[in-house]
Amino acid sequence: MAQSDPAKHNRKAWDSLVSKGNRWTVPVTGEQIAAAKAGDWKIVLTPEKPVPDDWLKPVAGKKILCLAGGGGQQAPILAAAGAEVTTLDNSPSQLEQDRLVASREGLAIETVLGDMRDLSAFENESFDVIVNPCSNSFVPDVNPVWKECHRVLKPGGSLMVGFINPLTHIFDYEKMEAGDLEVRHKIPYSDYDLPEAERQALIDQDEPLWFGHSLEDQIGGQIEAGFVITGFYEDRWPELAALSDRINLLIATRALKVA
Repeated sequence: MAQSDPAKHNRKAWDSLVSKGNRWTVPVTGEQIAAAKAGDWKIVLTPEKPVPDDWLKPVAGKKILCLAGGGGQQAPILAAAGAEVTTLDNSPSQLEQDRLVASREGLAIETVLGDMRDLSAFENESFDVIVNPCSNSFVPDVNPVWKECHRVLKPGGSLMVGFINPLTHIFDYEKMEAGDLEVRHKIPYSDYDLPEAERQALIDQDEPLWFGHSLEDQIGGQIEAGFVITGFYEDRWPELAALSDRINLLIATRALKVA
């Protein structure tokens, strides 16, 4: 099936996930903000492992873009730790979670509604750091994301991103949730390749449309855009324990813009 751009549907889907209390939409607590202001803080790019301290700290005074990172989680923590934070997200409701925490805690966070593939709202070399937690599965092609990230980062700036191990997408997702590992799909993966009835069911239920990118695009794409990979770790996906107990399903990388 020819692909239409999923951004409009995924905006609606993520707005719906906010109302359902998805784990990536639940704002941090006042206690977490108070701890961050006192210098005791962590953020995540993947479900469980925190970002290593030497990837990010200290952040005071740094200009940080939380890319497709709304939800009231990373941005408020970073702002409380002293960073100058901007969040760009495709979901108005996710951005509202950032604004909610900012208002509640007296934090300054700029929020921008937009697509992670198009950072034209920002000038070249605008940011010291980009934080991108597990969100590029919702765009059909990640390579424009890497190119735009490289453009808006200052020389020496860093890109920290979480993404899904493509192995995850070869299995039937519903059966995998139930503990049955049935190989069904190829990589790169696209929900657009599902039978029409399955794809329409996802749309009718306001579920996001997913895309499983190859490692060549996820890691090689960053290198091709001009980044040098300087950090790497893996993490579990607890909701998919049948597979994640055998192999880590999430990957995080740190990359530097060297020129």
